[in-house]
Amino acid sequence: MFGIDTMGLMDEVKFDRQGLIPAIAQDAESNDILMVAWMNRDSLELTLKTQKATYWSRSRNKLWLKGEESGNFQEVKNIYIDCDADVILMKVNQRGGAACHTGHRTCFFREVLDGGSTLQEQGKKLFDPATVYKKKSIGD
Repeated sequence: MFGIDTMGLMDEVKFDRQGLIPAIAQDAESNDILMVAWMNRDSLELTLKTQKATYWSRSRNKLWLKGEESGNFQEVKNIYIDCDADVILMKVNQRGGAACHTGHRTCFFREVLDGGSTLQEQGKKLFDPATVYKKKSIGD
């Protein structure tokens, strides 16, 4: 799919002791950094096979197809690994507009100002997470 030997990539990538590697999603057009998540061997293999970003959710302890709940899928255009082979960078087309579960286009929507004393939100939310994710509270 990406013009590489998948097994070669899997042999090259250095997963940590938990079997994970950080993965950066970058907009293929604007070069904006959209988010950082974790991948394991299975999620990387699925991403290579489907061309849709699939991550490993540490909090839910399961594979997570980006956009499975929100509809904000990431179509993977290119994959790069860093010089130490311990970080993945994916150039993606962000479908649906927002990469962040908070409803923002990017997870990096807060700018640090005044030497760290102020955080200023940049941009508007593209969706309401409470509506999109319809999370139930305990007791519902």
